[in-house]
Order: sequence, then C-alpha cells, then structure tokens
Amino acid sequence: MEKPNISYITSMSGGDTVFEQKLIAIIKEEFPTEKEEYLKNFNNHNFKDAAANVHKLKHKISILGLEKSYDIAVAFEHNLLEGITDLNSEFESILNNITNYLQQL
Repeated sequence: MEKPNISYITSMSGGDTVFEQKLIAIIKEEFPTEKEEYLKNFNNHNFKDAAANVHKLKHKISILGLEKSYDIAVAFEHNLLEGITDLNSEFESILNNITNYLQQL
C-alpha cells in the first residue's frame, strides 16, 4: 500500500514552514470528522451522502500524495452513486492508512 507523505504540501509551500504546519493542522483536524461521517453514512446505507463524503476525502488523499488511492476514491465515489459498494474495504484501508500517518505527524 502507498505511504502518505507531505511532499505535495512541501512543494506548494515554497519553503514556508508556517504554511505547511497550518495545512497539516487543518488536515489533522478535519480528517477524523470526515472519516467518521463517511462511516456513519455508509453503515446506514446512505450511499449518496457517503459519495459526497468520499468526494471531500479524496482531496485530502491527493494532498497526501496517494495517487493510486485517489484513483480508487474517484471510482468508489462514482460507484456509490450507483449503489455499488465493492470498493469499501479498499477505501477503508486507505482511511486507516491516513489515520495512522496523521497520528505520527
């Protein structure tokens, strides 16, 4: 599985470490809530709302340098709108991977 990283954040910052830390702090603050909301919607079979959650989460996935995971999130978002849930276990693995990474930052 891909490993999250802050390379994209670093390249965006132009060396501004204060900006980097602010962006990381925002991700660390928002991600757990967005993950929890996704899980709630998915488990309640609110797949349209879960797709909206995936849409928000996929931007954080991208910012954390997870290109393959981003592609899975895009496909999963579209599938959820059709009621297809077969990528859920992969998507939840991505979320857990990010959770573990953010706890180490």
